[in-house]
Amino acid sequence: MDQLIQAIVMGVVQGLTEFLPVSSSGHLIIVPALLGWDDPFIESLAFSVMLHLGTLLALLAFFRADWLRLVPAWFASIRDRSIGGDPDRRLAWLLALSTIPAVIVGLLLNDLIETAFREARLVAVTLVVGAAILWLAERVGSRTRAISDVSARAALGIGVAQALALVPGISRSGISISAGLFAGLDREAAARFSFLMATPITAGAGAYETRKLLTGEAGVDVQVAPLVAGMIAAVVAGFAAIAILLRFLRTHPTTIFIVYRLVLAGVVVVAWLGLWDRAV
Repeated sequence: MDQLIQAIVMGVVQGLTEFLPVSSSGHLIIVPALLGWDDPFIESLAFSVMLHLGTLLALLAFFRADWLRLVPAWFASIRDRSIGGDPDRRLAWLLALSTIPAVIVGLLLNDLIETAFREARLVAVTLVVGAAILWLAERVGSRTRAISDVSARAALGIGVAQALALVPGISRSGISISAGLFAGLDREAAARFSFLMATPITAGAGAYETRKLLTGEAGVDVQVAPLVAGMIAAVVAGFAAIAILLRFLRTHPTTIFIVYRLVLAGVVVVAWLGLWDRAV
């Protein structure tokens, strides 16, 4: 298939699965494997992270009103050396606290994790693990708290959970929404906090990978047209996925995503056993 079409397909996959709790990094490994794609650029970690930049733009666009309040509030709290009773200042610092575990783990282990776990069969295992965690969170979470009720301890716990999402198949939104449910948040609040928390982490990862692309450290030739097409597809699909998920979680559990993760893991196992080619 033409590289440009592959890039658009991968952009749509990234945009949808980054915010739905089904693992974008896992899909970016599984989809090319199932479709028999072997383009070095499309499969590169560099292209994957650049697609994450597309979803970052979707995040910033969707939550622009939130960030236009939170960023000035954070700087104001530094200026005044006080959070006071301002909920925006409090939330800004909770989000900053929640990013610390992912920053530490990312700096220390990102390259090792991405090298060790970028394989479809291992993703099948982590898809099942993530499904089990989400199922348990649905069963034990009280779902009685709003985002304004997040404590420093809960924010740090959700941040630790987000750090686990470096492993493909776990899902950043899936594991952080699960942690939010364990902390007693309702589903929509857990998802909203997850998305806000992911913004600075995604920005940092994108900046790091962009530097590698510009300096040639990524190990692949940059293809501008597929890169731009993939990013645009990721922005559009990502914006739609955020809106759909937040609306869905107001009245529905995450059961459909748990089932989807298990089914996808089964498809990977079938392909691994050599039955996929016979079926198609």
